[in-house]
Amino acid sequence: MNGGLYVQYGCGASAPDGWLNFDASPRLRLERLPLLGALLRATAGPVFPRNAVPGDIVRGLPVPDGTIRGAYCSHVLEHLARDDVPTALRNTFRMLMPGGQFRLVVPDLQWRAAHYLDAARNADPTAADALMEACGLGMRVKERHPTALARRQFGCGEHLWMYDFAALRSLLEAAGFAGVRRCEIGDSADPMFARVEDRGRFFDSDQSELAVEAVRPGLEPREAYRPAAVLR
Repeated sequence: MNGGLYVQYGCGASAPDGWLNFDASPRLRLERLPLLGALLRATAGPVFPRNAVPGDIVRGLPVPDGTIRGAYCSHVLEHLARDDVPTALRNTFRMLMPGGQFRLVVPDLQWRAAHYLDAARNADPTAADALMEACGLGMRVKERHPTALARRQFGCGEHLWMYDFAALRSLLEAAGFAGVRRCEIGDSADPMFARVEDRGRFFDSDQSELAVEAVRPGLEPREAYRPAAVLR
C-alpha cells in the first residue's frame, strides 16, 4: 500500500503537519470567514491552528473513499448523538485504504462506573454527583445567560453518550472494521500516529480513558503498516 493521506477529525488545537485536520466546531467556521474571522483573531485570538479545516464526520468529510492510510479521533465520539456514531464509523471506514488503521480515544465508562460503585458501597453521598461529573453528563446549573445558551445550542462541548470497550468493539465491527483492540499511546506500528497522539488528549493522568485501534481489512499486517512517506 503506497502513498495515502492521514485524517484527524475533531482536531481542536492539535493539528500536526502531515495530517488533514478537521473539526466541526462552529467557532472554526467563524474563524475562517474573511471579515468576522479577522475580528475574532484580533479580539479574542484564534482557537484553531491555520491548518485546521471545517468538517463533520457524520455528514462526511471531503476526502475520497479508500484514499487514507490512517484516521484518528480523540474525544469526539462521546460528543455525538448515539445514533450518529455508526454513521461516523462507516464514513471513517470508507475513507481508509484496505489495511488502513483507525485509532480513537473516548472516556472510559467502565472505569468511571467501577469508581462510582466503590464509592457507593462505602455510602459516599457524593458518589452519584462524582459519576455524573466524571462522565460529563447532566446539568448542575441551568444556563440562563444568552451567551451561555448560545454556546450550549451551537457548541460541541457536551457529552451525549458514553462507551466501554465492548460497545466500541461491537460498533466498529458492525462498520466493517477488524482487529479491534485496546491500544496505548505510541504502540502503533505506523510512526505517523506519533505526531497526533498527544499524551494530554490520549490519556488522563489516572488512565481513565479508553483507547482503541481497528483496521480496515484487506492486506496482511506487515504490508498494511509499512511506514508511509512523510507528507509535506
